[in-house]
Amino acid sequence: MKSNVIILVLSLLILGCSKQVETPLPKLRNTYVVPAAFSELPALQKNNFQHVLDDFINNCRITKAQKIYGSLCQEAKNISNAKEFLLNNFEVYRVYKKNGVNEGLLTGYYEPELQGSLTKSSVYKYPLYCTPKDLVSVDLSAIYPELKHYRLRGRLEGNRVVPYDSRAEIKRSDINSSVICYCKSKIDRFFLEVQGSGKVILDNNKTIYVGYANQNGYKYSSIGKYLIKNGDISANNISLQSIRAWLEAHPKKIDTVLNQNKKMIFFAKRSQGATGALGLQLRAKSSVAVDSQYISLGSMLYLSSNFKNRKIDKFVFAQDVGGAIKGPLRVDYFLGSGEAAMQTAGKLKAPLKMWIILPKEERFMNE
Repeated sequence: MKSNVIILVLSLLILGCSKQVETPLPKLRNTYVVPAAFSELPALQKNNFQHVLDDFINNCRITKAQKIYGSLCQEAKNISNAKEFLLNNFEVYRVYKKNGVNEGLLTGYYEPELQGSLTKSSVYKYPLYCTPKDLVSVDLSAIYPELKHYRLRGRLEGNRVVPYDSRAEIKRSDINSSVICYCKSKIDRFFLEVQGSGKVILDNNKTIYVGYANQNGYKYSSIGKYLIKNGDISANNISLQSIRAWLEAHPKKIDTVLNQNKKMIFFAKRSQGATGALGLQLRAKSSVAVDSQYISLGSMLYLSSNFKNRKIDKFVFAQDVGGAIKGPLRVDYFLGSGEAAMQTAGKLKAPLKMWIILPKEERFMNE
């Protein structure tokens, strides 16, 4: 594998090209990168390196991070100078798309808070479902290794697997699933699905945490794009807040709009707050969701973006995934919980430049 990296660097020198790579770096599968340097990272010195080290140690609790960073996960626990540790033991690679484009899209997400009850009533009537008992999930990689990141979901009808019910069909049918609780708002329930996890404040003043457990097998379809196409909201004004306001102002059209997204998320109770795809509790402004077909979960990244004159130049960790997060330069930035997090997340949509931070070559090859 070491020879692959040498060939990668030589090809750049020969071609005089610093903006496109034809061979992915080993272990990054579909991700195209160019070697860079810490000095190239915008506003690097403004980062709190001790916080980065703390986040790195926390990130190393997950097995996938340990596979990427090897012995550095243990060494990090006994470091007195966080900045030196990071600069001396890691290398920087600029992330590109296959076509040589080096700019992507940064959006934000948050931990929503819903009102609910364990008992169905005229106030609390929108069920939050667990994974249905008749939902079949087939791992295709056993037969087709090239499809290792895909699952076929449906239900058995005789000896055939047929598509599972869509969002609209689930509402009309008697779904074979237990209910975690009943929500006060179907709009809040929908946005909980989009965010992937959240907390429900029950009418008995207790709080339960819920997180993604499964889904019905349909591709995510943006209701924001549907509203734009219909002329209901302008493209320049689309945001979580504007979508919510439109839905609340048109109660008779809520179901029609929500049903445009046939995908439905099923939940499970959690023992902690917002939790990522690998079971690690997310940290505000440190955890991000990525497309794991391109960026391995557990990776340390550096983001650079400018959102309404607010700079985002910082180290983050790939700890989550999302249905709308597709491609190597597509990142969802976790902003925490509460009203401020919701307001920022709902409006965040900005150009993104990104680097991946990996162990130095001799460590990378020998782990």
